[in-house]
Amino acid sequence: MFEYIGRKILQAITSLGQITSLFLATLKWMFRKPFDTKNIVGQMVHIGYNSLPVIFITSLFTGMVMALQTGLTLEATLKGMSQFIGSVVSVSMTRELAPVLTALIMAGRIGSSIAAEIGTMQVTEQIDALKTLGTNPVHYLAVPRFLALLFMTPALVMFADFIGWLGGAIVSVLELETPFLTYYYNSKSALKMGDILSGLIKSGCFGMIIATVGCYKGFATSGGAEGVGKSTISSVVTSSIFILVADYFLTSFLNFTLHI
Repeated sequence: MFEYIGRKILQAITSLGQITSLFLATLKWMFRKPFDTKNIVGQMVHIGYNSLPVIFITSLFTGMVMALQTGLTLEATLKGMSQFIGSVVSVSMTRELAPVLTALIMAGRIGSSIAAEIGTMQVTEQIDALKTLGTNPVHYLAVPRFLALLFMTPALVMFADFIGWLGGAIVSVLELETPFLTYYYNSKSALKMGDILSGLIKSGCFGMIIATVGCYKGFATSGGAEGVGKSTISSVVTSSIFILVADYFLTSFLNFTLHI
């Protein structure tokens, strides 16, 4: 039993070191020419634009259910308190829910795609062919995906902020019978620039996690089609765990160190 536990701990530490090494290598190659602008833009379209429908649905109904549950709870506590629902929805969405939910969706949709694409290239020896041609795989494969997730994840989070706020407004007006202007002004008075900035910083970090883990799992793939499947699943699980763990430490750092 102790041998098994020790082996798993060593494997986890080794994987963490390799992920960190890939992250540093990606940062190094990110600033080296040539810049594959076409590939980067293509990845941004795939990661950002094509993710809008699922982000829209998730954020809309998250905002709606938050407004409904919170509004009913406040009304049960004290009559008329549901008029402050706008402040609850706006702050919760921008600081926490929109960044985390968007990141988890991107880990499932994009992280798995990255792991599957690079993993397939690994088992079919296409990455070995790139090395033979003098092309660095990190520069050619990891950097465009890393940059696309770094920039598009915050953009999707801003979109999710607005849609979630709009979903809360719909429920507030139609279900809780709170005037829209009351909802709007309560949101405006409660929401600060630091709330928005906190969510954007978190989302940028989450995007880097998804890209790095997805690429690492792809490069580490072996064992044919079965190995690709395992790498895909492992990428989603690992990214999701890292996102949730990083969310706590980022929240602590932003609140207590930067006071955001």
